[in-house]
Amino acid sequence: MDYQNYLIEDITKDLQKESLRAGFGRGLLSAGEIDSNVVALCADLTESTQMKLFADRFPDRFVEIGIAEQNLVTVGSGMSALGKIPFVTSYAAFSPGRNWEQIRTTICLNDRPVKIVGSHAGISVGPDGATHQMLEDIVLMRTLPNMVVLAPGDSIEAQKMTLAMAQDKRPNYMRLAREATPIFTKAEYEFKIGPAYLLNKGQDISLIATGTMTYQALVLAELLFKDGIEAEVIHVPTIKPLDKETILKSIKKTKIAITLEEAQINGGFGSAITELASEFYPIPILRIGINDHFGESGDPNELLEKFGLTASKIRLKLHTFYSSNKT
Repeated sequence: MDYQNYLIEDITKDLQKESLRAGFGRGLLSAGEIDSNVVALCADLTESTQMKLFADRFPDRFVEIGIAEQNLVTVGSGMSALGKIPFVTSYAAFSPGRNWEQIRTTICLNDRPVKIVGSHAGISVGPDGATHQMLEDIVLMRTLPNMVVLAPGDSIEAQKMTLAMAQDKRPNYMRLAREATPIFTKAEYEFKIGPAYLLNKGQDISLIATGTMTYQALVLAELLFKDGIEAEVIHVPTIKPLDKETILKSIKKTKIAITLEEAQINGGFGSAITELASEFYPIPILRIGINDHFGESGDPNELLEKFGLTASKIRLKLHTFYSSNKT
């Protein structure tokens, strides 16, 4: 599905940045204005997770659970059983990092449409270090039956994704980065849970990315174009369920792919794409992400560079992979 056929030479012009959390906060407020059944619960991180807009506007529909993430999701499940649409927020390191069993048993097993929002995901959390840099949430959540797993690419998409979550009847998990990240989508384009989006057409290699790494894929496509390689960029905001049709169509054309995620590659997004390809159209796939390593404390941009998650660093790996596997 074409989201926007970006001209790759334009992607770095007029660059604006905003945190995904800001988009979520606006989206939650709008969802609350549309539907009085939308409620919000937080684990003592109302400002950090940008739930404050909703809490200020609808104090009677906001519950401060405190530092009790296991209670956070179980109370949310109970409220959903009474017809409410609960959004529950914390840092991803704590939810789902600390309360995965409660999510599994009280939400997924009972198929409750609770909306779990994990903020501060990925290596770009920065100085908070490894304890707060949640890198394993994609694998944790995509293994759960009934769970929808989402990763917006920028703040505009996060806002639209939040509205879509409020209308979805399934359990949802959305991961959010902490830092301000580049905006590459436009407000006028429609977002739906489920589709993957073609952002740039190419015939030589598929760059399949999720979350904020999609911007790096677009910049990488520009660099590769200068190298004489036409890269197709597929943005996958819905990690589960995957848009099999769009992804398979791309890899059948290019016959080689790389995946990009700001998370552990073992069992994560890249593994999901590799599993899909192995069943329907096996091709060489290079997974870019965190490779069996904990995060570190540091400046977010320096950490992305160190762990090889910038377009320039990926470009070096890609050329070796491409020359060895492209037929």
